[in-house]
Amino acid sequence: MTYNRPWKSFPEQLELLKSRGMIVTDETAALDYLERVGYYRLSAYWYPFRKFEITQGNETGKLSTKALNEFHADTQFVDAVHLYLFDKKLRLYLADALERIEVSLRVDLSYLLGSRDPFAHVKNIKEHFHPTFSNRPFYKGSQQSNFDAWLTKYRGLVSRSKEDFVRHYHDHHGKELPVWVAVELLDFGAISQLFSMLNVKDQKTIALRYGVPNWQVFKSWLYSLSYLRNLVAHHSRLWNRNITSKPMLPQQGEISWCDYFIGTADYSFKPFLLLSITRMLVKSICPRTQWHKRVLEHLKEFPEQHSNKKLNLNGMGITEEWEEWW
Repeated sequence: MTYNRPWKSFPEQLELLKSRGMIVTDETAALDYLERVGYYRLSAYWYPFRKFEITQGNETGKLSTKALNEFHADTQFVDAVHLYLFDKKLRLYLADALERIEVSLRVDLSYLLGSRDPFAHVKNIKEHFHPTFSNRPFYKGSQQSNFDAWLTKYRGLVSRSKEDFVRHYHDHHGKELPVWVAVELLDFGAISQLFSMLNVKDQKTIALRYGVPNWQVFKSWLYSLSYLRNLVAHHSRLWNRNITSKPMLPQQGEISWCDYFIGTADYSFKPFLLLSITRMLVKSICPRTQWHKRVLEHLKEFPEQHSNKKLNLNGMGITEEWEEWW
């Protein structure tokens, strides 16, 4: 299929939106946003205000939803801008929280592994890693094991590092970094991978530090938070996204707030569950934190819209009575 949509100037982009029914009350400000933020990025925030129709395939008879080139009545350009700014601030809160979690996990991993061997992170032996986890194929059909894939990623992080402490260590102590130095180069994904290969006893030990009694649940959470970290780092739309890395939930009654999500499949694929996981881990790291209160106030300030199509926090997967346990 050939792509045939022509390039459009910023004024032409604005005229296109107006031709589809969008109300622009301040053209100068609207053009400024198109020039600074971009049509494509903003389109994710006016997309929910478009009209949709249900279509049926001629051959398969399968029903599908098609977005029309028309906005709901009274949709204004600022409706999309306010959503964009709400989402941007939400990502900033998450960047702060995920940094705290990432740094804390670095300490946990380096302290535990380093107590046995300063170079445990590069030795695939059962004293450090569970053979079933570390030797499993990285993905179906892969000739590379989980450990080999992790080690390749780790070596890449070291070789690309411009950190002074890495250069200093190599100059004075040798090529291989001890684990308490090495962890400072790990991103959230590498941390999640390293944790997932630990022996079950060690995974349980770390999980319990964060108040999670089930190590498999905690491992799943780290994987999902790694996905969330990537969204935040790349400034991706978050507030109403369908989550592709669904976190595991504990058994009923194990973690009280999780009970609100059990049996509500739709909510489990929305960002609010990841926000709730983040909240729990941050509070376990910093018991006196006010982070969750700041996020609460931000969520309560969800922007109102001029559009006849009204959006709300349900798009995030907010559960009923969420403020009671948040």
